Amino acid sequence: MDWKGIYEEKLTTAQEAARLVRSGDVVWVGALTSGAPQIVDAVTDRYEELENVQLVGDFSLTQYKCFESRKYRGHVSYDTLFLGSFERAWMDEGNIRANIVRFADSYRAISEVYKANVMICEVTEPDEEGYMYYGCTGVAWNGKVADIVDRIIVQVNSYQRRVSGWKHRIHVSEVDAICRCDHPLYEYIQPPVSDQDRVIASYILPLIPDGATLQIGVGGVANAVAYGLIDKKHMGVQTEMLTESLMYLTKQGVVDEDRVTAAFILGNQETYDFALTGIPKLGPVDEIISPSVAGNIPNFIAINGCMMVDLTGQVCSETIGHRQYSGTGGQLDCIRSGNMSPGGKSFLCMPSRRKMKDGSYRSTITLNLPPGEIVTVPRTDVMYIVTEQGIANLFNRPVEERVEAMIAIAHPDYRDELRQQALEAGLLH
Repeated sequence: MDWKGIYEEKLTTAQEAARLVRSGDVVWVGALTSGAPQIVDAVTDRYEELENVQLVGDFSLTQYKCFESRKYRGHVSYDTLFLGSFERAWMDEGNIRANIVRFADSYRAISEVYKANVMICEVTEPDEEGYMYYGCTGVAWNGKVADIVDRIIVQVNSYQRRVSGWKHRIHVSEVDAICRCDHPLYEYIQPPVSDQDRVIASYILPLIPDGATLQIGVGGVANAVAYGLIDKKHMGVQTEMLTESLMYLTKQGVVDEDRVTAAFILGNQETYDFALTGIPKLGPVDEIISPSVAGNIPNFIAINGCMMVDLTGQVCSETIGHRQYSGTGGQLDCIRSGNMSPGGKSFLCMPSRRKMKDGSYRSTITLNLPPGEIVTVPRTDVMYIVTEQGIANLFNRPVEERVEAMIAIAHPDYRDELRQQALEAGLLH
């Protein structure tokens, strides 16, 4: 039978495909825009007849039905490796548990801790050889997970893009059920670049040489840096998330077309269409940003945002008090890669103060991280911290030098108080 016959034989409804999930199964659900919401919700609809089905995902861009009520617990439960807005919204009163792991360890969590035996994800329509592609965000995990599970259920969506890379596609003969639902992909719109973002970027740009390989996170500062590199030459990209700004640099010739590697592409429709050019090569996230890989690339430059830093350089990027806000993601991996790279550098950026809901301001540089704030990047891994007030190089520096450097980039309204606190704590003499 040719692949078209196999395809037709496996084509079914989301409800029938969901019946392949059994009590006790551990189901990997495609992350970001690759999650097949119709099938996932059809599994949840069967909750009364299912026991101990564990769904595992990462930064869903869909509000699955199973998120919304605790009545599903013990029947169809959901764990996430990184929180997005939907996971945050239902964390307290819904059916979600956080299991925050580094992206470089995420496949090991899926395969060794959860021992996933089923995968549900979205794919493209088959090509002329019968291969369906995981799309702009599915390659990061789905290709490797497909190698370890017993059953694979896919949902064809004509809006998904065929991508280039490795572990990026699956043949119709390798899946157990195929259903179809065409729906537009979620578009991630980057925040605008502010004047403050440009000031922060201005401290970083002179430290990035021609020929460097970039890992740039999301946010205004990241975009300000990327667009500020327009005069650079022969740059490369090795990043977990390929953004609109990195696409722009490639189209402008700043980034060499044969040096664009990412785990996933997330952005607007133009950014998704960029995948169709074949320029970005997508692969498993643990194989792209692991320090054992990215850390061996000369002049690897990692630029990421953070939320708070204490005076010794401990960085929080993922919690607000005891409340999980996002996750570790690839930040620590990329910071370590920048530090290990020959000629490499790592930067963590934030405003020097934040406006609170009541209109008051709070310093983002503090003597101690507030209770519950998680250390995302240990102080021994930190190289540069950047605010609109300046840049502090903390790498391998004595504690007193670290404290002085952090006070210097704090907002002027808080410097005297921070110095007094540091003296009283014995951090300065």
